[in-house]
Amino acid sequence: MWFRRGRPTAARTGLQADVFIAYGIALGILLGFLAGGRLDGLSTIRFHWLPVAVGGLIVQILIFGPLESVVGWAGTPLYVASTGAVLAAVIRNIRIPGLIAVVAGACSNLAAIVANGGIMPTDPGAAAIAGIEMDGGFSNSAVVAQPALRPLTDIFAIPATIPLANVFSIGDVLIAAGVVVAIVAGMRNGRLEGAVRADTSYE
Repeated sequence: MWFRRGRPTAARTGLQADVFIAYGIALGILLGFLAGGRLDGLSTIRFHWLPVAVGGLIVQILIFGPLESVVGWAGTPLYVASTGAVLAAVIRNIRIPGLIAVVAGACSNLAAIVANGGIMPTDPGAAAIAGIEMDGGFSNSAVVAQPALRPLTDIFAIPATIPLANVFSIGDVLIAAGVVVAIVAGMRNGRLEGAVRADTSYE
């Protein structure tokens, strides 16, 4: 859900953060500035259960990074549990603008993962477009002949000629869209707070 594994044919290897979140953050900041927002407005976002979300992400970093070769059978339950922890934290903060889309995307990805035994099926055509070869370590992605809930799996791809090329699902698109909305809303709140402070300074 939050990470995609695979070994590209190019030099880029190792743990890959979800490219759609990276693109979502960049696009959100750009649109936030275009909307007249302020970057310091992001500090107004109050995210509850942050340690739960961070803990879940740390577990994923470990099982897809330094522990990849030794995690063995425990990889799948650890991945599903850590994904559930992150999802629970996001649901706790669903009132933040945009997070309802993040929850929808995360639920979509999690449904596909659970329905396919703890992995996210990757369409071989999409993997080829992204220039990715599945490696031999623990992975949350694999080519599956007849995946369950196929429309929710990684059937799309960013071509290998584009930076951060990777495969992605409709759930990833929803997550990225929610991130964009949350960032823009937060930056606009910073603009509004700045305007209020400016007004009160003249009283």
